[in-house]
Amino acid sequence: MKLRSIARRFRGAGVALLSALLLWTTGPALAAKEEVRIAGLTWPGYGFWFIAKEKGLAPDLDISYQAIEDPFQTFSLATAGRLDVVSSTIEFAPIATAEGMPVKLVAYGNISYGTDKIVVGPGIESAADLVGKKVAVLEGGLAQLYMAIWLEQNGVAYDQVEYVNLIMDDAASAMIGGDVAAAEFWDPFGPQVLESRPDTRLAAQSREPFWLGNALIADALFMNADFIEQRREVAVKTMQALYDAIAWWRENPEEGNRIIAEGMKMPLEDVELVIGKDGSGKDGGLYPYSFLEAARFCGAAPGDPPFGQSNGQIEDHWRMTNEWWIKFGQMSETIEPSQGIDCSLLADLHGSGYGG
Repeated sequence: MKLRSIARRFRGAGVALLSALLLWTTGPALAAKEEVRIAGLTWPGYGFWFIAKEKGLAPDLDISYQAIEDPFQTFSLATAGRLDVVSSTIEFAPIATAEGMPVKLVAYGNISYGTDKIVVGPGIESAADLVGKKVAVLEGGLAQLYMAIWLEQNGVAYDQVEYVNLIMDDAASAMIGGDVAAAEFWDPFGPQVLESRPDTRLAAQSREPFWLGNALIADALFMNADFIEQRREVAVKTMQALYDAIAWWRENPEEGNRIIAEGMKMPLEDVELVIGKDGSGKDGGLYPYSFLEAARFCGAAPGDPPFGQSNGQIEDHWRMTNEWWIKFGQMSETIEPSQGIDCSLLADLHGSGYGG
């Protein structure tokens, strides 16, 4: 409560009121909330921050979420100390460390549970039919890695196709117009293409056991290194707020989806398409990891994560993406996972007895 604004508002109320206000404001200071600045894409999987704020799950934190559609801008702001937390796809972690960004990968977030799809055009019966043809991907991201690994999984070298760098809107238009032979999409673009062109077909989707097991296609949680070191207690509370919000959503998916849709300013049906309607995480296209699942993936709690993954698999994920970025020329050297991964916040929460 600011005394000047109060005094202006009640200027004609008399000396007695002003004196009472002076006496009241000189009492014990009200505890100020800790500001936590978060940014990421306009994406339902990052909408749990709005639930944490709306439902007061972190009463001593002032959480703000800014939608920024360019991940490189987001990481640049985090590097400059203008953001504390970044919700983003996981594959950028090795690149960020190689470029000296003071940003740590602190948790595996949501795994793609069917929202990512590879769609092929007419006449493409197998991956071999794509040799020498154009495929649309978002270069430098998970879409390119997904396509490359799928090609090699099906007997085609990753560099035997021509990658066309397109954002989702343009990739969908190119696929519908026949300008590319295949493309990687995330929802709702994949279903839209399949519906618009009945002669296209679904060649792969991320719900398949292979993709769930290798855990490639996922969102993650990043934090500024200074935020972790200098405001560690706040960083731990921020992480707990996220997992409290996910747990709350699982129990209240209908209301939770409305909160996410309003916060992200996107249609409710798109939110439901991506994260589902029943709170299980398995009736949509994205599965949000609970606290214990994320802690196990990070090796910060005993036990195995879901989908046949192994404890501490986050390091294997790092090495996999690091290797592919070297192949694509995005990186020139191998970086040890310990240089960019910090699972200690999850470990602190687990050690405190927190279970999500």
